[in-house]
Amino acid sequence: MTLLDVRWKLGGPPSLPDYRAGHIPGAVFVDFEHAFSRPPGKGGRHPLPDPAELQRAMRAAGVRGDRPVVVYDYGDGLAAARAWWTLRWAGHGDVRVLDGGYAAWVAAGGPVVSEPPEPEAEIEEEGDFVVRPGNMPVLDAEGAAALARRGTLLDARAPERFRGEVEPIDPVAGHIPGAQNLPYAQLVNADGTFKQGVEFPEGEIGAYCGSGVTAAHTVLALHHAGREDAALYVGSWSEWITDPARPIAKGES
Repeated sequence: MTLLDVRWKLGGPPSLPDYRAGHIPGAVFVDFEHAFSRPPGKGGRHPLPDPAELQRAMRAAGVRGDRPVVVYDYGDGLAAARAWWTLRWAGHGDVRVLDGGYAAWVAAGGPVVSEPPEPEAEIEEEGDFVVRPGNMPVLDAEGAAALARRGTLLDARAPERFRGEVEPIDPVAGHIPGAQNLPYAQLVNADGTFKQGVEFPEGEIGAYCGSGVTAAHTVLALHHAGREDAALYVGSWSEWITDPARPIAKGES
């Protein structure tokens, strides 16, 4: 098994110091922003990573194609879900998320180490993972708009952001016309672990958020519910608003 520490916070500060201060034994730190997305641009704040760069990062972390991968974050599941989704999209068939992340591990009395000072020292052998993109359903802007008309497009952001009342991150407020709001908070317990028994609409379904991170968590929840057909609009709202011709809705629907 390969264990990846993908702890990350939107807007920082960097998480490597937290890894060095304490991490699960054997875990290798992976820089979330650089490994699992391209730099922000027309594709949104967290576009799909360059396949060659992703492959280099995963091999450097010791990821192998025939070995299970477990990812964990601080505990809210967001970064870990995006890492899970990206690795599955890239063709790895056995990727898992530690429910509750590092916080749950510590709360359960799991061992923690603060050495070695450099994460590379944890790597037992170089990885051999070959990135083969296209193994998870993906939506672009046109596809997201179409899904909102014919099926269910879930918006994972907070209700006030969906309604367009506030927008603390992106320059334009509102949501994709026809989308339905299912906030991330409704899928998790107070400690960030997944709620059990969540029911989702029938039929074709997909999810988006601000930049494709929180929505990856929604897709993971859908997978837990047996909905492996769930699609992710990776560019999400931050990509949608780069084209002023795209319509914007406000209010409850």
